[in-house]
Amino acid sequence: MVEAQAGTSPTHEGQQHPIRVYLVVWGWLFVLSLFSYLVDYFHLQGMLRWGLILLFMTLKAGLIVAVFMHMAWERLALAYAILLPPLAVLVFAALMVIESDYTLWMRQTFLASGG
Repeated sequence: MVEAQAGTSPTHEGQQHPIRVYLVVWGWLFVLSLFSYLVDYFHLQGMLRWGLILLFMTLKAGLIVAVFMHMAWERLALAYAILLPPLAVLVFAALMVIESDYTLWMRQTFLASGG
């Protein structure tokens, strides 16, 4: 309080980021959203369509988490604690997809023959 009365500004807790960082991220989010829209506009189909949609969605989510949730400036241990569990879930989901193809093939091969 003495500093404020003497005419100097009080110290601020935390870190201030320049507005330019947020504007650049908003620009990238706009561009990625435009690309996502163009996937539908050009009537892309199949795995290309879904691959691009998932890619753009993941990039947008990564930007939002990194900048707007301030993960880019957090300690590495906290970032790992927040980011590694969803990554592990994605890896396990991919393994389940691979396993489901094998299980379907086994059922079609051995159960379709009647025993």
